[in-house]
Amino acid sequence: MKNENNPLKKYFPIFVLPTLVCFVLFFLIPFIIGIVLSFTNFTTVTDIKGFVGFQNYIKAFTTDKEFLHALGFTSLFTLVSIVTVNIFAFVLALLLTKGLKGTNFFRSIFFMPNLIGGIVLGYIWNLLINGLLLKYFGEDISFKTEYGFWGLVVLTNWQLIGYMMVIYIAGLQSIPDDMLEAAQIDGASSLTILFKIKIPMVMPSITICMFLTLSNSFKMFDQNLALTAGAPEKSTEMLALNIYQTFYNRNANWHGVAQAKATIFFIIVAVIAFLQLKLTNRKEIES
Repeated sequence: MKNENNPLKKYFPIFVLPTLVCFVLFFLIPFIIGIVLSFTNFTTVTDIKGFVGFQNYIKAFTTDKEFLHALGFTSLFTLVSIVTVNIFAFVLALLLTKGLKGTNFFRSIFFMPNLIGGIVLGYIWNLLINGLLLKYFGEDISFKTEYGFWGLVVLTNWQLIGYMMVIYIAGLQSIPDDMLEAAQIDGASSLTILFKIKIPMVMPSITICMFLTLSNSFKMFDQNLALTAGAPEKSTEMLALNIYQTFYNRNANWHGVAQAKATIFFIIVAVIAFLQLKLTNRKEIES
């Protein structure tokens, strides 16, 4: 018989209520208000001058070419970051699960960049990259779009690899030792064990890491602002920074457009994240 006096069921509403109230007040309501404002011409939340329908959305795609460039730049950057971050993180996880000396020390060292704030990271790498570029090429990171792009990729890898590595380590350590021993006894090579056992067994970790890398890369703002600030000529401006610049560095007539961009931004991230989760979850089931 089920215990009708289950204390977890009895006190569940009490523990959930504070979180639910905060979620509604500080996320759900502002989110709904933001969507409504994207269809209006406004200066502040309390100063709505009238509904304009889809004009803000049309203006974002037709009038503002910088927005389309930021969308393409962000998409390419996200794709490169997902591949590089996860490959390097997985390789490090493999190396640090082989029982080598100093493993715990190296795990801590690789994880530390994730504890540094985005603005600080951006300025650190701005100094490092500019130092190298000025010394060997006589140019700085704002001179070419390629410098800014690969600078952002390097920064993102440096920040996220350690965090993803920890998740991959947890996945690799959950693989039963007897399964690996049985494969070795059967004569399976290291590559066969890697692709036939280890990778399929850590698919849940791959799903999590790809989702986190995708969301962090697509939503990047602090690092982009500190490292390049969109230079040269806004060619390295990512979506989040483009929305910020539209809202705060243009006249009030662009506030509605900025809000429309933010809504589009949310939809793009949500759709891509959903598709990625569906794809990797299917791989988990197949594995």
